[in-house]
Amino acid sequence: MQHTGTRLEIDLSALAHNYQYLKSLLQPETLFLSVIKANAYGHGIVPVAQKLQELGTDYFAVAYVEEGVELRDNGITKPILVLHPQKHTLETCIDRCLEPVIYSFPLLVAFSAFAKAKNQQSYPIHIEFNTGLNRIGIDPEELEQTIALIKDNNALKIRGLQTHLAASEDAAENDFTQTQLALFKEISDNFKKHFKYPIIHHTSNTSGALNFKEAHYNMVRCGIGLYGYGNDPEQDKHLIPVASLYSVISQVRSIEAGESVSYNRTFLATEPMKYAVIALGHGDGIARIYGHGHGAVMIHGKLAYTLGIICMDMFMVDVSLIDCKAGDEVKLFGKIHTASDFAEKANTISYELLTHMQHRLQRFYV
Repeated sequence: MQHTGTRLEIDLSALAHNYQYLKSLLQPETLFLSVIKANAYGHGIVPVAQKLQELGTDYFAVAYVEEGVELRDNGITKPILVLHPQKHTLETCIDRCLEPVIYSFPLLVAFSAFAKAKNQQSYPIHIEFNTGLNRIGIDPEELEQTIALIKDNNALKIRGLQTHLAASEDAAENDFTQTQLALFKEISDNFKKHFKYPIIHHTSNTSGALNFKEAHYNMVRCGIGLYGYGNDPEQDKHLIPVASLYSVISQVRSIEAGESVSYNRTFLATEPMKYAVIALGHGDGIARIYGHGHGAVMIHGKLAYTLGIICMDMFMVDVSLIDCKAGDEVKLFGKIHTASDFAEKANTISYELLTHMQHRLQRFYV
């Protein structure tokens, strides 16, 4: 079926290709965790999860409990890791069989209490330690009290130990990454002295999986790589962008020198010109940062740059040198002129652009 108009097309065969490529980099026994937080990076959490479960992913990760509930309500049976659970959602976490990441000692105390109140036995948790990202995580100084609380606690069982690498995509920060890994090993060795059962160790995001094979341990957590971006031009050659965003020209207009385009008259023409109005705006996820020439779309294979301020439901591009008319298709990003290319012009990243794709955008899965 040929889709037309403003829409986000999701290529599930590209998703499968990326999953299989990333999986091929791992040892056969290494588990694969698919990160599908933030509506699967804007691609649609349920269809993406269903496809990845079909492909055989071992684990899923979401940011919040509510995302995990949505997956459970739509037939996802694989283990689901909640990366950033909140205290008020801990009871739901247990009710829906979600595995929380415990990232502070007070959260560990609170979850232990919930698990005991619900008569749980060996409920699986993952412990996150802060090794240098300095975002969330139990600090190494709290290691002993963390072990002590869990050691004689029948309600809980450590399923995983994790940390988050701060700069795994940046070769210039290799020494810092190695420092993080060394600290994580020290923490892991401490746990091994007290807990004799198998524990999953995981530190690697997509860039970690690509650049630090020694840090694969027995599970990797891949997010952006699944959607076609490897944070490196050489790695991008092996991946296929999954999402393509299209729209249409609503109107083509002409102005004379001295006339303005869009709000606040921030763009003034210096000569006669022609521009096209595109049926998308910041209400769809094309943020104001892409205005004033910091964004470009493709019309008939040529780049057309933004003019003035991005509006809520539309924006304008310069088509003075492009033969086009109302109804013509516009491509914002896809396999050619990718989300990374689009985002780079505004000094941002593909993650931000993709996760900004709003629900009113029709998504078609092909």
